Amino acid sequence: MRLLGNIIWFLLGGFISGITWIIAGMIWCLSIIGIPYGLQCFKFAELSFAPFGKEIVDRGGPISFIVNILWLFFGIPMALENLVIGILWCLTIVGIPFGMQFFKIAALAIAPFGKTIK
Repeated sequence: MRLLGNIIWFLLGGFISGITWIIAGMIWCLSIIGIPYGLQCFKFAELSFAPFGKEIVDRGGPISFIVNILWLFFGIPMALENLVIGILWCLTIVGIPFGMQFFKIAALAIAPFGKTIK
């Protein structure tokens, strides 16, 4: 069931979400200071391509909090993108599980640092 959910997810919205994370990662990697941001983006692009069966674990601390504040310039547009797609999916009963995955990624887009994928 997880495989089927991930295939449908990828074809009907997950690809867009994952590409957004990759683009953000490439932009961040243009500078040496931005490389840690970019690497985090690439890690979450993988989650955006196939989120079913994966969980986000918060292991943040004060440094992650500060880095997440700097991240907000990229995070807000990405969160809005995933939020809108999630709302559209939730308009149908069948789409609610997909919408919930988009909401999970939208929350991740606001504050990705200090979080790991399990």
